[in-house]
Amino acid sequence: MIKILFVCWGNICRSTMAESVMTYLVKEAHLSNQFYISSAATSREEIGNPPHHGTVTKLRQVGIPVVPHRAVQMTGEDYEKYDYLIGMEDLNLRYMLRIVGEDSEHKLYKLSTFAGQSGDIADPWYTGNFDDTYRDVLAGCQGLLEHCKKQLGATL
Repeated sequence: MIKILFVCWGNICRSTMAESVMTYLVKEAHLSNQFYISSAATSREEIGNPPHHGTVTKLRQVGIPVVPHRAVQMTGEDYEKYDYLIGMEDLNLRYMLRIVGEDSEHKLYKLSTFAGQSGDIADPWYTGNFDDTYRDVLAGCQGLLEHCKKQLGATL
């Protein structure tokens, strides 16, 4: 089983969008029993809050169910629990590294790298643009799924 944790600042916009998108893509690929997917924040600002209404609205527009979720903070123990800890931007990765101490097993990634890009996933909290965020999250999750399918190849 591949365990993935998506991480952003508050765990109400980008990481919850990625969690819902990846969960949907995995289900559509009939691989749900091969994955455990969740999301978390690097900060404590939104702990306990549901996904942002903009994330919910965008996912509904494109027909992707929103995973029931309340914001939680990433912990050092998550490094042992998950195979992939995926931040949305460079700042997330810096805070994630502070939380886990070191990335000796090379588990920390930026989502855009799975789409063959190096940029950050724009934070719609500031831009208000959930369309661009969704486009980038979808591309990253599609790339991540393809990456994971190769990893699962021997077990499928």
